[in-house]
Amino acid sequence: MKKIISFVFVVSLSVQAQSKKWTLQECVQYALEHNISIKQSQLDSQSADIEKSAAVSNFLPGIGASASHSWNIGLNTNIVTNTLENQTTQFTSAGLDAGIDIYKGLQNQNTFRKAKLSQLAAQYKLSKMRDDIALNVANAYLQILFNMENIKVQREQLSLDEKQMVRTQELVNAGSIPSGDLLDIKATVATDQQRVIAGENTLLISKLSLAQLLQLKDFRDFDVADPDYDAKQSEVMFQTPEAIYDKAKQERVEVKIAQTNLAISEKDVQISKGAYQPTLKGFYSFNTRISYAEIPKFDNAGNFLGYGNAAPFFNQFSDNKGHNFGVQLSVPIFYGFATRNNVSRSKVALERSKIALSQAELDLERSVFTAYTDAKGAYKAYEAALTSLQAREGAFNYAKERYAVGMMNAFDFSQAQSLYANAQSEVLRTKYDYIFKTKVVEFYFGVPVVIK
Repeated sequence: MKKIISFVFVVSLSVQAQSKKWTLQECVQYALEHNISIKQSQLDSQSADIEKSAAVSNFLPGIGASASHSWNIGLNTNIVTNTLENQTTQFTSAGLDAGIDIYKGLQNQNTFRKAKLSQLAAQYKLSKMRDDIALNVANAYLQILFNMENIKVQREQLSLDEKQMVRTQELVNAGSIPSGDLLDIKATVATDQQRVIAGENTLLISKLSLAQLLQLKDFRDFDVADPDYDAKQSEVMFQTPEAIYDKAKQERVEVKIAQTNLAISEKDVQISKGAYQPTLKGFYSFNTRISYAEIPKFDNAGNFLGYGNAAPFFNQFSDNKGHNFGVQLSVPIFYGFATRNNVSRSKVALERSKIALSQAELDLERSVFTAYTDAKGAYKAYEAALTSLQAREGAFNYAKERYAVGMMNAFDFSQAQSLYANAQSEVLRTKYDYIFKTKVVEFYFGVPVVIK
């Protein structure tokens, strides 16, 4: 009994997992959390944080400690008596060194400012990557919704033609219409079946594309919710393209990235010019030594009395200690034009950054005006498709009445029905095309990727 309950529980979980339908917001959120490109941008941002930390460390002193212990065997200098003796001695020495930059042509300060700008640029790039992924997900999601609704139209068309084929068969059997009409309607049904199969394949491919964009491991059972989005006018579309562009310059990060890169290039010029200036460093060192050699002893008359033990360890440590401190000035005179060339390279990079900023502003302006024009055109196309659908629907209803009383053959009726189905598909296509293109305009206006 327990095994049966466990089996039912597992099957229930499996069915729930397979029946999950993803909403647009779930898809966007999942993509933002798992997309590889976003993870790489996050690593770039972390690298920028590390570079900022490294720039801060340039203001801190460098401190190092050293210690050594050595054995001297044979003829060597006794550091106590300063005479050459044939002996075996041991020495211990220790030291502490510290140094700090007092002035370095403001290179440390400019390096720190550059690191902060690089950190900001990395954040902007991460934000742009997240926005691009969200927009791509929205586009893929809307494509699935179009394919889902379009397949409904194709299946409805197939169902109507199959019913019509049964009706035609009855009329042919009764001798009311020629058998050629039956062949025409059978050909139409076969064409409808092909369209349904093609539509199902297109829908499957679009689902797989979104699942792969989300980088789902188990994408075979991936499915989305099927809400009915309205193609209503967006408030942003009542703005002028100039107003949208002005807002985009404030909200979008493309121009901000170029502006930050320009500021980074300016700091590079200042850093390279700092190498022309002298540097001033402060330093301090402490050292001491301890000897383990026996010390010769003499009486007041200078007679050698023998060797005595070396002074205590800590006494030697204190007696032999020494301090060294001061400042060091370095003045650059000539380094084979290396500094001049570095300055020239940084100036060239600065000019490129200025051009890149101008290009980014032009690209953003062109993108905004193009998106606005496309959205306007898409809405007009959607309205025209609705008008065409009304006309095709009226024509189809009229054809259906004429066919029912034998005033229209099966081929002409099939043509009217096919045109009606095509008009329905065109309404769906223009609807989702308009929704996405409107979303692009809102995107430039700073509106998040949300479709209601």
